[in-house]
Parts: sequence; structure tokens; C-alpha cells
Amino acid sequence: MALDKQDLLFAGLMGSKAVNLIQNANIVNNELINRVLPVIPFLPVKNEKNNVTSKSGHAINAEDNWTTRDSIEDQKQFFPLSFSFKENGQKWLFPYEPMINIASGNSIVKRNVAKQGDKLIGTIKERWSRKDFDITVTGVLIGSIMQGKPEDCFPREHFSKLFEFLKHSKEIFIYCHPLDLISVNKVVVEDYSFPFTKGENVQAYELKLTSDYSYELLIKDDF
Repeated sequence: MALDKQDLLFAGLMGSKAVNLIQNANIVNNELINRVLPVIPFLPVKNEKNNVTSKSGHAINAEDNWTTRDSIEDQKQFFPLSFSFKENGQKWLFPYEPMINIASGNSIVKRNVAKQGDKLIGTIKERWSRKDFDITVTGVLIGSIMQGKPEDCFPREHFSKLFEFLKHSKEIFIYCHPLDLISVNKVVVEDYSFPFTKGENVQAYELKLTSDYSYELLIKDDF
């Protein structure tokens, strides 16, 4: 399947890994445009039909600059994602709805039986336990002004707030409908990256999170 110009622009924005996802992503492309990622005018050509306005900044000529919204309210996102440091504490909403991948499985202890014969095939599964949920969050932060100095166009406020959660040395609370359905409300941050991203006001990110639960390791017995 050949890549069109829009696919190449998306790959340039999100990184080389996105090329492998483009064919599947095209199936839900319309939904992503309506619900997840904003429409970004990459090309420096003004079009009066685009819904953009001018916004002044430091040392910026507003007449020659594009502006866009730097966040979307949670009511207009399909699966909004939020973080908080404490349970039921103040939530920080991801400004644009990210893509979330969830993976898990079972840890199984297997034993090989010698001289199995024809009636006993394979291994003996002695016991198993559920693995953690591995959650990958991929998205972008977008500043309101598309060109200019870093203090004007780079999404500094959203970037700094997200980094506060990423460097937190304890579990963080997470709120998202699919995660709520599988009873995941706490995660720890394992890895994160901010890859090179096209656009002066755009910064992509990828977070690797692992589910966390509260356990009582000491059990009282009533005699």
C-alpha cells in the first residue's frame, strides 16, 4: 500500500515507528481526526477556510503566524486521560487525547514430565499468576503559536506539568475509561521519551507505564 502525502506527514510527526501503523490507522483515521488529534496546518500557506485566529506573542509578527488551540476540553475527547499525585486529588488532563495500548498476560510455571507417553502431551502447568498491565501512552503536546521563539510557541507549560508526573518517585493515579474497566487506577512510570518532532510548537511523547496495586502482605489470623 503506497503512502500518500498525509501519511508521510504523520510519519514525520510521530517518528519512524508510525510507518508500520499507518495502514491500520487509516481505517480509523476519520475518528482520530474528530476525536483525538487536532488538524494541524503543516504547510505555511494561509487558507481562510481554516478555523484559526491570530495571537500576539513576544517578538512575533501575528500577521505572518498561525495559531491553534493548545488543548481540548475533556467533554470533546472520546477517552480523556488524566493523572493525579493522590487518590481523588487534583487531576491534570492530557491536553490532547493520546493513543493508549494495553498489554498483559499470565505467568505460568511449567514442568516437563519424563517418558510422557501418548496420553500425556506437553507440559504440566503447576500454577500461574497474572502479569502486570503494561500501558503505552503516545501523543503530542501542541503550543498555541506555530512559529517563533521557544518561549512563545513550544508547549512549555504542558511539558513541565507532564514531566512532574514522570519524575515522581511513587505511584501516580490514572483515570481513563478503558483502564477503569480493567481496574487499573494506579501506575508507575518505567520509561518515557520525547522524540524529535516536526513543528516548532509540537512535541511528541511516549510513556511506558506499569499497573500498581495495594497489597496486604501481613495477614492476621484469629485464633
